[in-house]
Amino acid sequence: MLGNGVKPSISKFAELVKTESAAFGVLKVGDLVEGALLEKGARRLLVDLGRHGVGVVYRGELMGMRGAVKDLKPGDSLHAKVVAVDNDEGYVELSIAEAGRQKAWVAVTELKEKGEPIVVKVTSANKGGLVTELEGLSAFIPVSQLAPEHYPRLASDDKSGIESALQALAGTELSVKIIDANPRTGKLILSEREASEVSTRELAKNYSEGQTIEGIVSGIADFGVFVRFTDNPAVEGLIHVSELDHRMVENPKEVVKVDEAVKAKIVEIKDGRISLSLKALKEDPWANAADRYPVGTEVKGTVYSTNPFGALVNFDDLQGQIHVTEFGGVEEMKKHLGTGKSYSFVVQDVKPAERRVLLKLKK
Repeated sequence: MLGNGVKPSISKFAELVKTESAAFGVLKVGDLVEGALLEKGARRLLVDLGRHGVGVVYRGELMGMRGAVKDLKPGDSLHAKVVAVDNDEGYVELSIAEAGRQKAWVAVTELKEKGEPIVVKVTSANKGGLVTELEGLSAFIPVSQLAPEHYPRLASDDKSGIESALQALAGTELSVKIIDANPRTGKLILSEREASEVSTRELAKNYSEGQTIEGIVSGIADFGVFVRFTDNPAVEGLIHVSELDHRMVENPKEVVKVDEAVKAKIVEIKDGRISLSLKALKEDPWANAADRYPVGTEVKGTVYSTNPFGALVNFDDLQGQIHVTEFGGVEEMKKHLGTGKSYSFVVQDVKPAERRVLLKLKK
């Protein structure tokens, strides 16, 4: 009875109990509870939940949790999750496995908030990345989140090679950081790259943009070349394929090979990542291209590649273009030009600002 003599409605009281269940001591589905083991049988466990009554864990749950319940004895404490508040037998139905998973997600969330590196062991791999475990939960490290020393440095179309390179990491311990933890979807994503960047950022402070470094080619991918610094092998930089030469390069292996000693210029340091350039240390052939190759000059060139728009031709230290319209179509062009073959060409136009030389086949 309220002070004014009016009874609260049942619906209002029920709503209050629902929102303030902790104060009323009312259990609800999904709650985590702790109790003492009363009875251990082959088909069920009975658990003393104090004022909440007696809980039960059925055989189906026990089948998958044999290791967790094997050494339990009456009086031992255990944690469980409420599945049903009042089942057909009058017990509070419990799940040990669900409680374990929920506790694991709480632990993982706390680790993510701390943002500190964690060591995990790789259990298996697929072409997308590495599989591991954290707090008993399955976790995944995508290829894109691997540190440079573990990144598969193969052509992007070599799927079997990438998977083999990742499989070789099974059993390896890696330092990682949690970048995504979603209990609802069960998604737990880790990053070795972010963990390694913590120390890499500190090492990168020893270098500056514009500096020339000496290094060893430690890996080659279709997008560029990895170079390990000679003065500190713990530091590695990347030469993007566009920074290998002043001409277009389709395959970095045309320019360098693994274990080759190189000199490169640091063009950018950002978030601990060091970007390098080989072409920055080479004389720019476009600076005096117009003077060296006036219109009408005959040059000897090798067809580098063909495409629907024409062909790229390497000559001397430049790369020229010949348009498909010179032949009337792609098929006709391929009859006259073969990739890797040399021909005589005539310079039609030189556009240094656009870094282009237009050619036509000498007849």
